Amino acid sequence: MVWAAGPALAGAWALAVVAVAVGAVGLARGAGFDGARTVLLAVAPVVPVAGVALSYGAHADPVHEIAAATTSGGLRLVLTRTVAVLAASMPLLTVAGLLVPGSGAPGAAAWLLPGLALTLASLALSAFVGCRTATAVVGAGWLLAVAAPVLASSAPGLTARLTHQLSLYLTGTAPQASWAAAAACCAALVALRRSAYDRLETL
Repeated sequence: MVWAAGPALAGAWALAVVAVAVGAVGLARGAGFDGARTVLLAVAPVVPVAGVALSYGAHADPVHEIAAATTSGGLRLVLTRTVAVLAASMPLLTVAGLLVPGSGAPGAAAWLLPGLALTLASLALSAFVGCRTATAVVGAGWLLAVAAPVLASSAPGLTARLTHQLSLYLTGTAPQASWAAAAACCAALVALRRSAYDRLETL
């Protein structure tokens, strides 16, 4: 299990997670930036998605072909590395969110369900278009959904606009229930398409 999860916890991605967490705390505590939690919440949901992209495939594991051909390969290997990515990123980024002032931003843990749903969405889409393409589409989709309304708005204050937009996506029972439902649907699709993960690297 430790060997299988290894590539998910090594390399540039792990350093990037630490950099995002430390950077948010540094902006808030060192530079006095009130919008640090807002920026962190905007970026956090795509961090595990990027981790999935960088932890599976020949680019991440020199013995990928051998691992994928074993009984522990396919969906089992993908899920093992995805769990490792989530286990590393979710607590660290949530703690970082707790360490910076809220300033009207959603709660530090408000990104957890969206992050899980986006990660599962990237896995579900991977069964059709491959891991790298799926994670790129899902990650870019989230960032576009957050940034486009903010940039199109004429309301004063970029941080205030971003905070408002994130509140629409993350705050309240309805948005969180929607993310939970999306995560469940994506998980079901992954299960239905489980045989596709045996040839994931070829997609």
